[in-house]
Amino acid sequence: MKLKLITLVFLSIIIFTSCGEDEKSKPIQVIEQVPDKDFGDYHKNYLREISYIETRADSSSTSNMVKLPGGSYMMGGNSNQARQDEFPRHKENIKPIWVDKTEVTNAQFQEFVDETGYVTTAERSFKIKGKKYEPGALVFDPYNPEWWWKFVKGANWQNPTGPDSNIEGKENYPVVQVSWYDAMAYAKWAGKRLPTEAEYEYFNRAGNDTLIYHWGNEFEIAPEMSNFFQGNFPRKNTVEDQFEKEAPVKTFPPNNFGLYETSGNVWEWCLDTYYPDAYTRLDKRTDGYFKEFVNMEQQKVIRGGSFLCSETYCTGYRNSARMSSAPDTGLEHTGFRCVKDI
Repeated sequence: MKLKLITLVFLSIIIFTSCGEDEKSKPIQVIEQVPDKDFGDYHKNYLREISYIETRADSSSTSNMVKLPGGSYMMGGNSNQARQDEFPRHKENIKPIWVDKTEVTNAQFQEFVDETGYVTTAERSFKIKGKKYEPGALVFDPYNPEWWWKFVKGANWQNPTGPDSNIEGKENYPVVQVSWYDAMAYAKWAGKRLPTEAEYEYFNRAGNDTLIYHWGNEFEIAPEMSNFFQGNFPRKNTVEDQFEKEAPVKTFPPNNFGLYETSGNVWEWCLDTYYPDAYTRLDKRTDGYFKEFVNMEQQKVIRGGSFLCSETYCTGYRNSARMSSAPDTGLEHTGFRCVKDI
């Protein structure tokens, strides 16, 4: 679901201390809030912090990845559920690329944290308008009709719904409560990057740009093919797919490119800054994607849908569906996968 308004409460308008070359493996510490007009500096400083992360020794490995051929396809809405920001349909040319078979798992993210000491955005305190907030993240609350997402102290990637939760026994589940910055940091360490939005739709469609879903056009078999919300959203989940929330990676059949859970399970961060009229301004892209960051309300693209998507609400598991979220926000239904240039 689109998170523009509900995530503003979690925008951490903060800056970081400077960092020398001898501190490359140490995350820069948050020290104070800066005025809203300086959110661009916050963004730049976070990217600078990420740049200091040393790439792991075996970053050339393509284990658990699929090598995809390049090609052209028609990107954009092709069903009666498509929204305005999915048009106009247009041709995209994609270069050959390596893609992670699965979403990044808790075990993989744990290895990254253990090696680098990285601290996720949800594990850092922050200030908004002078008020200090303890570390935490957004958790879904279906029983509040006006505000489905609530900020929970102590919620983070190791405690996805708060201090009373944990990821024990879920090493093979997708990591969640990670922000766009966290995903970028992991990708830097792994010697990879996040996919562009055009790349994501390309490998989700897996060679057929006429399909509504990655498995075809038949919604009737969707619970066998993807993890999403069945029933009366948001309170009555009939769990026909056997999972109320995340499922372990490789639970559902892969698409025709051999990639798992590209639709459903958890939303996945993309490189692109989100624009509702992106497809009418393609000439403004830099290096094939929308790189610029404009203001504190600017969103980053998320793709693929999640266990909270339903036919009665966002249908985010459609191949062409576009959504967005604030880059510093952690959510219990959002993770990522990486790609690697050839």
